[in-house]
Amino acid sequence: MSTASVAFSSAIEEFACFPENFAHRYAKDSDFKRVFVRKQKLVFEGRELAQNNSRVQDYGVADGNVLHLVLKLSDLQAITVRTVCGKEFEFHIPRGRNVGYVKQQIAKKGKGFLNLKDQELVCNGEELEDQRLITDICKNSDAVIHLLVRNSAKVRAVPIERDFEVSIEALSLNEGPHAARQYLGDTSSVEHLILAGKLFQRDSILEPLVVNSKIQLPMVIKELIDLTFDGLQQGSRPIRSSEGSGGAYFMQDSSGQKYISVFKPTDEEPMAVNNPHGLPLSLDGEGLKKGTCVGEGALREVAAYLLDHPMTGPRSFDSGEKGFAGVPPTVMVKCLHKAFNYPDGYDYDCKIGSLQMFVNNVGSCEDMGSRAFPVDEVQKISVLDIRLANADRHAGNILVTRNCEEGRFSLVPIDHGYCLPENFEDCTFDWLYWPQAREPYSPDVIKYIKSLDAEQDIELLRFHGWDMPPKCARTFRISTMLLKKGAERGLTPYAIGRIMCRETVKQESVIEQIVKEAEEALLPGMSDDAFFEAVTLIMDRRLDELTS
Repeated sequence: MSTASVAFSSAIEEFACFPENFAHRYAKDSDFKRVFVRKQKLVFEGRELAQNNSRVQDYGVADGNVLHLVLKLSDLQAITVRTVCGKEFEFHIPRGRNVGYVKQQIAKKGKGFLNLKDQELVCNGEELEDQRLITDICKNSDAVIHLLVRNSAKVRAVPIERDFEVSIEALSLNEGPHAARQYLGDTSSVEHLILAGKLFQRDSILEPLVVNSKIQLPMVIKELIDLTFDGLQQGSRPIRSSEGSGGAYFMQDSSGQKYISVFKPTDEEPMAVNNPHGLPLSLDGEGLKKGTCVGEGALREVAAYLLDHPMTGPRSFDSGEKGFAGVPPTVMVKCLHKAFNYPDGYDYDCKIGSLQMFVNNVGSCEDMGSRAFPVDEVQKISVLDIRLANADRHAGNILVTRNCEEGRFSLVPIDHGYCLPENFEDCTFDWLYWPQAREPYSPDVIKYIKSLDAEQDIELLRFHGWDMPPKCARTFRISTMLLKKGAERGLTPYAIGRIMCRETVKQESVIEQIVKEAEEALLPGMSDDAFFEAVTLIMDRRLDELTS
């Protein structure tokens, strides 16, 4: 966990007289109400004043100097208990404690509460199990927990003719445990207590953003989030990557020795407001690549993972099965940590972005010759890029992993923030010039391509919260159509890729020419169906010319 630094007045009479030692100073500083600290440190000019028995002047502190008191402030929660009778008391709960521990503290502070282990804590109408962590329940600073205390009661039965009149009188808390043992019966009244839990500002937050209650996160995503959050909780700081033009952070595990994931905040994308590399702001909202928008890169990162279906078809909602192209598991999250880029100062503002599983690798395709890569590995990347009309596929964003036993390389595609654009102008595929791209697709790959359905995929993204803009959806439908028609005719990845990519910056690609011709053939007011029918006819003609 991070620490907070507090600078005190340098006036000798206000802060520290030279005869004082540090142990005395710490004791005084700890008197501040509601500041819960441990392992506090005094720092002067970057040096810790570590010797408790030393005097302040021994470290060269003079009149007018500033000492910094470094405190850990996030380990405790202040819990206030108020009864309906007007009684009130307070105690402090360390982070990581559970409901059972809170009950024990109430029993110690609130004398007269009986058998607290059998009582209930309730939050939002839900009974809380003793194992639940308070930090998981009190997500915000105003969380309210109700304690239901069942009091023993006096039970009297008075005979009246042939019947009995039964009277039940709740035991007063003041009568104590000895009085309680004199009566029969069990719960007859419930005393309501309110625990107003005030959380200190949390150093870190990591939560998935799920917009549809029907979505069940796959176990692989849950574990990714849990492991990443454990690292943040244990003080493992996000490490900003020196590569790329946007803000990307390596998230570490709890030991700080291993990368777990990569977080990309939307507000730190290239040309976004908090970009850490000083790129100018976009004047019209367009991103670095034509047909993309600043701030939508995270959506596209998640979309690439969702649309990377396994060979068996689209995943079930809770499946973590690996996709055909191997896009690492990716999810939209909100995350808080002061290590992110806050040009205007850190004010506990959560960032929204994509969280992607980190992949151990031996480098990228940029680091080695392409001839070492298996044909099927290159082809799986080509299927993904053609289908998503990727505007930023270069050798640096294809990772290389190696199976030590087989000695075989595998390729892992990352960085999909510029896929699914509004147009084809910036489509770029580095693999286009690799020898493997000139090999025909295998029967298994062709079978997979035939199974793709653009309409189902658009609905899938909508189900997960992204209603693709019409122009992006149109591009996606056309690119999927081209991939399916090209594979059906036996075209290689190279041949299909050349149709999508420009040979020069100013010369339109074949796919752009097809779209333009279809648009010119339409009359004003004609439907999208008519447009796609025109695209189909023109594309068939151009492909037939190419294959003949």
